[in-house]
Amino acid sequence: MSNQLLVDEGDPDYEKLAAPYLKLYSLGTPNGQKVTTYLRLLNVPYHYRKIDISTNVQKEPWFINLNPNGRIPALSDVDANGKRTTLFETAAILLYLGEKYDTERKYYYSINDGDLYWDQTKWLVFQVASHAPYQGQANHFLIYAKEDVPYGKNRYKAETERVFGVFEIRLKENNGWLVGDHLNIADIAAFPWIRHYGAIGIDIDQFPHLKAWIEKIEKIDGIQDGLNVR
Repeated sequence: MSNQLLVDEGDPDYEKLAAPYLKLYSLGTPNGQKVTTYLRLLNVPYHYRKIDISTNVQKEPWFINLNPNGRIPALSDVDANGKRTTLFETAAILLYLGEKYDTERKYYYSINDGDLYWDQTKWLVFQVASHAPYQGQANHFLIYAKEDVPYGKNRYKAETERVFGVFEIRLKENNGWLVGDHLNIADIAAFPWIRHYGAIGIDIDQFPHLKAWIEKIEKIDGIQDGLNVR
């Protein structure tokens, strides 16, 4: 229609979109799956722009305008007037989606929930600051590195196992969830990473509560759909 407001985000390979809309720039990695899983659980419609990081498209100037760090995912939320809110870093994106789109608070605790909000915040930050970097480096040295670096392999696998142990204690003490009594954005952030424990040779049986948590989340309706966005 002629009165549609088309928004140019600089994306050279994706058509301009008519406001309002939600657009996710991502890929089917654990970090990308955090966001696609949450969006699927919320049944929020969005445009998906696959960013093939093997081509370094995420380093091109137009994408750097979206995320100065040149990493996926990035999220663009455009209102009816064309005002664009752009977010990067998965913790920020999950918090934003929770605040704006999880209106029934199914998987998100707001500031009004007091201690639960701060539990959510600290476990979400723990995941992005302490868990994902260690497991990401373990993946690098054990799976992708062209050189054999035993120190890197041993250090980052051991640190990942240590972090798994932290999650194990929390799940035991909190009746099987990281926050509250049901699936939360902290679980949604950790799950896509932890489920790949086997790729770096971690024996999940040494973490029985974490193993049960993985199996429980895998069966939740919508989780597999969210993981399968590529």
